[in-house]
Amino acid sequence: MSKILTVFGATGNQGGSLINYVVNSSKLSKIYKLRGVTRDVSKPAALALKEKGVEVVKGDMDDRGSLDKAVAGSYAVFAVTNFWEKVSADIEIAQGKAMADAAVAAGATLLIWCSLPNVTKMSEGKLTKAHHFDSKAAVETYIRGLPIKSAFFMAGFFMQNMQTMFKPKPNAAGVLELEAAWNIDTPLPMIDITDTGKYVAPILLDPEKYNGKIFTSATAYYSSQQLLDTWKEVTGRKVNFVKTSGEKMTSLPPELQNMMKDLAGLATDYSLFGPTGPKGLEWTLAQMEEAPTSLEGFVRANEPWFGED
Repeated sequence: MSKILTVFGATGNQGGSLINYVVNSSKLSKIYKLRGVTRDVSKPAALALKEKGVEVVKGDMDDRGSLDKAVAGSYAVFAVTNFWEKVSADIEIAQGKAMADAAVAAGATLLIWCSLPNVTKMSEGKLTKAHHFDSKAAVETYIRGLPIKSAFFMAGFFMQNMQTMFKPKPNAAGVLELEAAWNIDTPLPMIDITDTGKYVAPILLDPEKYNGKIFTSATAYYSSQQLLDTWKEVTGRKVNFVKTSGEKMTSLPPELQNMMKDLAGLATDYSLFGPTGPKGLEWTLAQMEEAPTSLEGFVRANEPWFGED
């Protein structure tokens, strides 16, 4: 009999990717029956999941009762939160703990939490405004004290950010510019977030082996210079790099602008994952059966980039 894998954020980037991967995996689809959790079961994305054979249920992260119903009978739970929805570390921590408690109360065997490093601790108090990192780390610490097998999916810098808040824009002279608050040679661990399922699959196949493990999830460390070179090679268009401050990046949400100084420090001084990142990534990639999407592959798959390509 198939085990129930309950996926929060089922219509979002990470949860949706995991569901698509399991549906199309000859191994995992035989082991798991999918249940997707969303607040609105009638929206098109939720209906599309139903067409794939996914059980879609309603769940509100601020309503513990709905969470208990959502995870009832689950063997495994994939839990993810969206800090930017309410821009509150306290709310994100409360939501994460509520999902974890619901999973334990339901008798689930495995909980996979979408975590991030504790930046305040990593920087020894120098960087204290990376709230969405610290809040996820606080939930991870809480989960590690619960009576349930757990593993932690830690995603790097989304390549998809280059399609939205960090998409190059033409200046007054029509020259494309990539604005960022870090240096052009700063290495960042980048992930195509639609690869989420590739990273999580090993955990689902062997929960005992990966109990307590962190999956440092990215394809590789890439600099902005490598990104500019890739755009040039794939599209033929030159993009200039412009280092700026977060306060001047009007394409970012106001809350992110205010945090950008610390996030730039996190990128420049700690490459997001900190000193253990490179070894953590090397270990993670060695666990995977499928190679993640390269930066070049992502750029090629998402053309056109600049309107007239």
